[in-house]
Amino acid sequence: MVILGEPMEAVKSVAFDFLLPAGSARLPDGFCGAANVISDWVFRGAGTRDNRQLGDTLDGLGLQRFTSISSSHLTLGATLEAGNLTETLDLYADIVLRPRLEAEQFEPARQLAIDEVKSLDDEPRQKVMLKLKEQFYPSPLGRSTVGEISEMQAMTTEGAAALVRRHFAPSNAVFSVAGKYDFDQVCSRLERLFGGTDGRVLDSLKVGNRGNRCTHIPNDGAQVHIGLMTTTARPTDEDHYDARVAISVLSGGMSARLFTEVREKRGLCYAVGARYHGLKEAAGIMAYAGTTPDKAQETFDVIVDQFRRLQDGITDEELARAKVGLKSSLILQSESSGSRAGSIGNDYSMLRRVRSLDEIKQRLEETTVESVVGFLRRNPFKDFTVVTIGPRAIQS
Repeated sequence: MVILGEPMEAVKSVAFDFLLPAGSARLPDGFCGAANVISDWVFRGAGTRDNRQLGDTLDGLGLQRFTSISSSHLTLGATLEAGNLTETLDLYADIVLRPRLEAEQFEPARQLAIDEVKSLDDEPRQKVMLKLKEQFYPSPLGRSTVGEISEMQAMTTEGAAALVRRHFAPSNAVFSVAGKYDFDQVCSRLERLFGGTDGRVLDSLKVGNRGNRCTHIPNDGAQVHIGLMTTTARPTDEDHYDARVAISVLSGGMSARLFTEVREKRGLCYAVGARYHGLKEAAGIMAYAGTTPDKAQETFDVIVDQFRRLQDGITDEELARAKVGLKSSLILQSESSGSRAGSIGNDYSMLRRVRSLDEIKQRLEETTVESVVGFLRRNPFKDFTVVTIGPRAIQS
């Protein structure tokens, strides 16, 4: 197990994450949504504690629990008062190594996961973006982190339990901690708790082909939801910071180009924006717009045009505004132990090292109009993956 730590002496809290190799892309075909089911099931009793006892004990420690699923990892974490860290780690060791996985608790966990998928019908924006990642990334990297109902319904208790035993592998996990703690004590505790586990190595991920370039999901509603995604620099690429600045120029606030050109000047949509989404293997810029059927085609055309116009040049004012926005996000992150625990764990899983906030700030400061425009011209936005939900498809 890799152990990462960042001290934050100004805070009274501590946060940690266990990044377990059980993300949506790591699980076998036919188990889309298993990570979502498992992330609930393992908290329904562990070690000597049943469902109620474990929940009461965790609540009694004042934890703010955190669970997330990415392409590569299932993350179990918490933020808490620093003095309760040792007892909490003992509990999480039971959850990771000795979950009860009782058959009668499997169905409630599965039903909650299925209900989450069904709720996407009321959250079309999220539904569009999940489908967009599924089509954009090579299989299985974009596999839904929420799940597919048919595959969850076909899942058995035994099959899900086998996944936990195989993929909750401490020797393939990353543990990150930030806040007020003693690193040597944390290492000693984790060594005692996890030191006797086996060192099995999981199979390497086999990457296949990308999905459809254009996907339309029919819906008779009065709105059209448009998602589009195009390739950009990965977190491991040298051009990564130029890409992040370019995205901020495109969609970094109410003065950014998408908001100004698509919504303010033309009144084409009620919501529009773009953001960076990166995996170790690939990365893209994801854009979303919510509009009406009669404005959908023009909305899409203007968004694509704004992507392509970036390489014609950006202004000094746009560059400065983008840097301020990105650095403001860093400052907010630096004040949260939970954010820093997540960031250093994510850094290591992507880069095999941890970046300091000062390093990130310096790399952003080093970007120039010339470096950003040069990146855009070397990497023009020309191929878009498009997903729409609405009465009719658009021409892309």
